Amino acid sequence: MKLEITFGCLRIPMEPYGSLTLAFQILPKIQNASSPSILEPLKPWPSLLSLISWPLLAWTVSNGGAQITAGFEDGVVRILELYDPEGLTSFVGRKRVSDADIRLKQVFKPHTSPVTALAYDRDGEVLATGSKDQTVFFFEVERGYKPIGYITTPGPVCQLTWSTASHPESTLLIICENGYVLEAPFPTIKEEEEDHDVVSYEIKDMCIKCFHFSSIKSKILRLIEIAKRKKQKELKEKEKEERRKSLEAQMGEDGEKELQGEEEEEEEPLPEIFIPLTPCHILCGFYSGPGKFWVSLGGYDSGFLYHCEFPPYDKSSDITEKKDEPFDFRLLEDTEDNPITTITFSINQEMMFCGMQNGAIRVYILNKNDPSLTNMEDYWHFSMHDNNYGCIKAISTSFDDRFLVTAGADSNIFVFNIFSEFELKKVMKAKVPSPRFGIETEPIPEDIEDPKAYSIENARRKREHDKLMKEGEEIKAEKRERIKALRNQLQKLLQMNVELPKHMQFKRTDFDLDSKIRAEIDRKTANKIQRVEKELAWEKEKHHLGLMKLQNRFRDSLESDTIVVHAIQSEHKISSYRLVKPSKYSKSKRPSQSERRASKFERFETEGTGRKDSQRDTGGSISVPEESIIEKGKKFRPKTLSEIMVESQIEKTRKLILKAERAQLKIQQRKKEWEEMYKSKPDDDYEDPKDVQAIKEAQLYMGDFNLKTAPDYKIPEHMRVNAAKKEEELGYLDSMAYAKKMHMNKCIVSLRDLKVAVIEEIQCLVQELKNIQSTLHVSKHIPIPQIPQIYPEEVPEKRFQYDEETLLAFKRQQMKNQAETAPRVEQAVSAGSAGSFLRLSSGKDGDLTTSDSLSRSSKASVFNLDIPKFMEFERTDPTEVELEIMKRDEIKHLYMQQYLINRIKELIVTFDAELRLLRHQKLKLDTQMKLSDLHHVTLFQEMLLLKNFEKQENILQERVNSLDKEEQDMQWKINETLKEMEEKKNEVAKVQDQEKALYAGFQAALGENNKFANFLMKVLKKRIKRVKKKKVEGDADEDEESDDSSEEESSLESDADESGSEDDVFDDSICPTNCDKGLFELALQLREKRLDIEEALVEEKKMIDNLRKEYDTLSKKVKIVATNLNMAEEALEAYQREKQQRLNELLVVIPLKLHQIEYVVFGEIPSDLSGTLVFSNHSLGRLQERIVQLHEENSQQQKLNKDCRERRKQLIREKREMAKTIQKMEETVSQLMVSKFGRVINLEALQTLSVNTTLEELKIKKLRKELSNAKEMKMWEEKIAQVRWELMMKTKEHTKKLHQMNDLCTEKKKLDSQLNILQNQQGNAFQGPRKADTVAREKVTELIQVQAERILALKEEVALLRKKGGLVLPPIHSPRENE
Repeated sequence: MKLEITFGCLRIPMEPYGSLTLAFQILPKIQNASSPSILEPLKPWPSLLSLISWPLLAWTVSNGGAQITAGFEDGVVRILELYDPEGLTSFVGRKRVSDADIRLKQVFKPHTSPVTALAYDRDGEVLATGSKDQTVFFFEVERGYKPIGYITTPGPVCQLTWSTASHPESTLLIICENGYVLEAPFPTIKEEEEDHDVVSYEIKDMCIKCFHFSSIKSKILRLIEIAKRKKQKELKEKEKEERRKSLEAQMGEDGEKELQGEEEEEEEPLPEIFIPLTPCHILCGFYSGPGKFWVSLGGYDSGFLYHCEFPPYDKSSDITEKKDEPFDFRLLEDTEDNPITTITFSINQEMMFCGMQNGAIRVYILNKNDPSLTNMEDYWHFSMHDNNYGCIKAISTSFDDRFLVTAGADSNIFVFNIFSEFELKKVMKAKVPSPRFGIETEPIPEDIEDPKAYSIENARRKREHDKLMKEGEEIKAEKRERIKALRNQLQKLLQMNVELPKHMQFKRTDFDLDSKIRAEIDRKTANKIQRVEKELAWEKEKHHLGLMKLQNRFRDSLESDTIVVHAIQSEHKISSYRLVKPSKYSKSKRPSQSERRASKFERFETEGTGRKDSQRDTGGSISVPEESIIEKGKKFRPKTLSEIMVESQIEKTRKLILKAERAQLKIQQRKKEWEEMYKSKPDDDYEDPKDVQAIKEAQLYMGDFNLKTAPDYKIPEHMRVNAAKKEEELGYLDSMAYAKKMHMNKCIVSLRDLKVAVIEEIQCLVQELKNIQSTLHVSKHIPIPQIPQIYPEEVPEKRFQYDEETLLAFKRQQMKNQAETAPRVEQAVSAGSAGSFLRLSSGKDGDLTTSDSLSRSSKASVFNLDIPKFMEFERTDPTEVELEIMKRDEIKHLYMQQYLINRIKELIVTFDAELRLLRHQKLKLDTQMKLSDLHHVTLFQEMLLLKNFEKQENILQERVNSLDKEEQDMQWKINETLKEMEEKKNEVAKVQDQEKALYAGFQAALGENNKFANFLMKVLKKRIKRVKKKKVEGDADEDEESDDSSEEESSLESDADESGSEDDVFDDSICPTNCDKGLFELALQLREKRLDIEEALVEEKKMIDNLRKEYDTLSKKVKIVATNLNMAEEALEAYQREKQQRLNELLVVIPLKLHQIEYVVFGEIPSDLSGTLVFSNHSLGRLQERIVQLHEENSQQQKLNKDCRERRKQLIREKREMAKTIQKMEETVSQLMVSKFGRVINLEALQTLSVNTTLEELKIKKLRKELSNAKEMKMWEEKIAQVRWELMMKTKEHTKKLHQMNDLCTEKKKLDSQLNILQNQQGNAFQGPRKADTVAREKVTELIQVQAERILALKEEVALLRKKGGLVLPPIHSPRENE
């Protein structure tokens, strides 16, 4: 078998890959096998390309090849018919166009989302269409693609495949993107033509099997890893066995021990089981047998072909919860990140062609009748499409398996030659179908071009809904007719009732059978109204929101609409400005610091401090009484001697400290005066700020200046502009124009209000005038002036006002338009609404009488209207007096008539005058506004230009700022380095002074005429190499040592060498005889100090050298930075000049009048005014005056310069004399100090150190501490005495207690002896009568006797009281009780 890569390539820019895919899909099925060129059939079909101008997503061809079905992105399915034009009826003059032709046969829309899959069943009777709207629609092909019904799927459909003839039943394999695979049986075709009772096409009783794919890739990888490890383990065991045998043969038992000592390696953990949360997309699939299928997935599950089987149908199970796993799989090499996207087979099922995601094609050779794909090891693989963007979207073979066509997402179509003509087993030829009878006379069906057109299901539901609505409307119409007839009958009965005599007429209440019925009717009516309002609430809210959107879009942005005010007598009129809200450029003024309201935090701080102060004040006031009480208590206590001594010491110290502080304060004040005086002293190069400012102004505004157009023009700093400044200027201009227009609009509105007031007053005057003329004769009437009108343009706000009458008129107009032109409902409604609103608004505006004016006129004419009605009843002849009164009234009425006419004319004339005056002002303002508009355009152009320059200008400015900052930092570092160098030099000087002092001190210790002076001096000056305590860190520091240090070290070594020769004579480690050992030890000690000083001096010099090098480096860097800064400033200046040049190129419009032009050549204005300058008269006058002023200023400055020079010479002489005087006084002061103190001293230190404040304070603390200690000692002594007395008392008490205890012990002994005696006599006591019983008996006897006596006494007393009411004496007690 041979696969030749002799192919044709067609590259066409397409929409999503399907725009031209239909062409190559039909190509292999309709071409002739003997055709010389594989792409030849594409050429004669121009109509095909015109038909597929929509985004095509799916296609299929009928079994006979005569019909091509295509699915598109808008959900439409189009049936294209292919035929041979030779079979058509030929006409005279007709020429043959092509070998095949194609036409649109039928169009229908089964889906609302893009059609993704199409498939004919194996008999060609049913067409199935799938879409992303999760539906699959079935059509009956033989009956003109009549809809059978549809089923819903759990996900978007990506592929449809009918079962082959080998299957016992015809089933449809539905593959969804989200991991669901369905199997639908062949749909039942109904015999009746059309079922009008069914509302929907949905098929609900179809037994659909479902397979919900669950990932098993991790399990497969785990099994592969287990098998791999098992195989590796077997190999290791085999190798180990062979090794064991070889070792036994060589080493015997030692070899076995060596093998046993080897440890087995630990196995790595197996891969974990992983199932992705979101299912991977199913890319393609195909049937392998009844109820079985293969699928290819992308994402995580790529790299395998999965063999799956549908579970049994279960109606009660939930599809979304079930998880099904494949029962078999096939590993595909190199497809982990490159899955199979589409699969097709040859006719004999021996070759499987796979399109890959990276644009490659893979061909597997299969065994015959092998649906399990057992032999998939060998394959051909080659890449043709783009590796990144050439994912193969479709692949197909020709009818004879000779050609293979592929289409990729890279807009390429490749055609491959699979077999040669000689290798074909059977010669097969394709033939273009003949045309149907009468095809040339059939009209082309109307295409569905509207993407919002109804689908088949939606159209059916809409039809059923319209049918129900129509039936409802018919029922409503019948009810309305009946109600109308009943109303007419009721009107007739009411009319008959009215014609009857009054006593026979029925009243309304007579018809009320029950009063509750009317209340019930009213309640029902209210409920109906409420229900209707709820039903129309959505429509009401919808139209309200639409109105609000229109207002927000067109009305809210308007600040004021155009108002046109007309004059009354003339044709003059004035219109206001139509203002929109201020633009974004006009910014409101920010509140200043004084005008700005204090923030919350600031208020809190101020209030908090106030509260704290108040609390502090109150606390102080509260604590005052306590302190005063304590002080009063202290005053009354007598002071001790120690307290008096402490207070006197404190007072003495306080006076001394106060005296020292006064002296120090005086010194500081004197220093401050000297500092202020020295600060006020001008430097030698001092310049007066006024003079500097005057010089700057002279440099800016005086001299020979270049024009802005000059190439070397330098823009001053204050004249540089940017986009932000120009935007502020533009905003200021807008705000000024807005304010002026707003003011003019207010004036025009006030004028409109004045006109309304004038019209109301004229209406009142006209009414009064009519009342007056009603009493006069017609011949004496003066024509009444016409009442002015309010035009609609004068009240534009009324156009948007409406009431119930306006809405009813709008409704009538709308119903009328609907009745006239039903197909144009929307246009008619809009036109009718606009017209009704305009007419009503104009009608209302035309109504001149307002409620206020009518009320005024009615009130004014009440009295005048009553007079003629009252006079109508007097028919008698008037008397002379009445005639006289009538004449006077007539004269009065004539006067009032003329007065009112004049008043009306005066009002009209006054209003017209106001309008003309305001119109004149508005004309001037219009001129200014036009100029501002021109200026606005110029500013806006400048702002746009500056915005273009802004980015680069900011970059340059940032570079200048960064370099400037860098230069300042470098300068600061240089200053710091100089300060450090000065400090190090001062330290070097101090070290040198220490060395001099060391030598001077040693010389003084030696004294004069010391014979060992030279030896001791040599010992002191001897050079000794000392071990360095710290190692040098790094070689860099060694390289940076200065030349001076190296010279000093060499000198030290030379001195050491020289001294080494002398050491033979003088040994510095031993003190010579007769030499003072103290001086020798002192010399050794001072030598160590000298060496320390020299080392410190060397270190300081090294540091000075390092600082000098750092200073040189920084100076070089500063120069480089300064050069770069100058270059950056020059670049910025050049960019500013370029920007100014571009600004100069902008055209500026300046309106001029002829009398303002003085640029005349030969008495005429030149045609070219480009070389002219434009000045205002004021500016020109100022320039002329400035010339005279400059001459005067020049002479004044020369005179002033001469005076200043003389003054300077005089001041220099005075300065010299003052310096000599100060020097003499300093010499005198130093001489006085030497004569008095012996040396020059610091008087300030002497004054401030007259008292040691620290010592005095410590003395006071000591006295206070001693006093407090004495008091504490006294207190403790008192406490000790008190405790001793308490101890003595306790001791006495304890002694007393001990004596009592002794007595008790003695008594206890006695009682113990008595108890023993009684115990011995215990037996004798029980022999005779008991003594206790005898005593008890005697006591009872005495008690009885006493009670008897008391009873007798009581009886006698009771008897006595019964006989007479005497004083009751107390009862008589027995003598024993008394005792």
